[in-house]
Amino acid sequence: MSHKLITFWRIIKSGVQNFFRNATLAVAAMAVMIITLSIVLFSVIANATFANTVQQITDRIDVSVYLKDSVTVNQREKLTADIKANKNVKSIKYISKDEALELYKKQNVSNPDLLAAISQTDNPLPASLSIKPIDPNKLNELKAFLDSKEAKALQSDDTSYSGDRKEAIDKISQATKFFREIGFVGVIVFTFVSMLIIFNTIRMSIFNRRDELTIMRLLGASSWYIKGPFVVETVIYGVVSAVVSLTLCYILFVVSTSNFDASSLGLLDIKFSSDYFLHNFWVILGAQISIGVLIGAASSLIATRRYLKFKSLS
Repeated sequence: MSHKLITFWRIIKSGVQNFFRNATLAVAAMAVMIITLSIVLFSVIANATFANTVQQITDRIDVSVYLKDSVTVNQREKLTADIKANKNVKSIKYISKDEALELYKKQNVSNPDLLAAISQTDNPLPASLSIKPIDPNKLNELKAFLDSKEAKALQSDDTSYSGDRKEAIDKISQATKFFREIGFVGVIVFTFVSMLIIFNTIRMSIFNRRDELTIMRLLGASSWYIKGPFVVETVIYGVVSAVVSLTLCYILFVVSTSNFDASSLGLLDIKFSSDYFLHNFWVILGAQISIGVLIGAASSLIATRRYLKFKSLS
């Protein structure tokens, strides 16, 4: 084994020993780091969950154009072609009067009074064109066309724009923005607190061992050989904090999915959040460890650079 590998192994070994030696001081640093990493994790999962909820609602949003019974096939096809020419139209489907009646019956299968009432008359439901927009937030151009005199002449009722679903998307978007901002502020605050606690932990460790470190330097130890174990120690803080954070989150998701249904917490789909966490577990673990290691190593490097200043050996 080369000299460099032996030195590296000794640095690692010394860092591990420091971790257990300073376990009491490390608890406070890791506790704050666990909170920081948990906030990061929940922010990512919450954003993914809200995005999924928005996508689900968006997929259900459509624009319904109700046609008069007198509209001919040529008129309908021309209207369909004109609507398709709009760049924000994803797809368009024609629903005949008979199809509309069958759909109405399925939607009201649990209401026998409505079914009895509609069965006693001729089919009163109009044929319609169901339009799927690409972006529900950009319907002005399509609305302007459907409100034109030519298009209005073919319609039996006002166009439906699924307004309640559009409002739901707006609310979720606002909630997503709010949680993203709160999460960002929380991460910044707790990251700073974590780095401050780790900084002070390393500083205290350096002061407690200053005589030992001075002797090591006089005996010819390099600056990195002395500083390295402190960096290794804080890297372990990050790894342990990441593992604990993910373990706690895993337990929370297991408990949540067994006690709540998907809609019990409103906008937050617990099942999707849990599935997202499990499907991306290794990526999340890697990211959590990387963030934890970065916080720990950065704090340690700052502390050792400030409090371990040695003159160059001749």
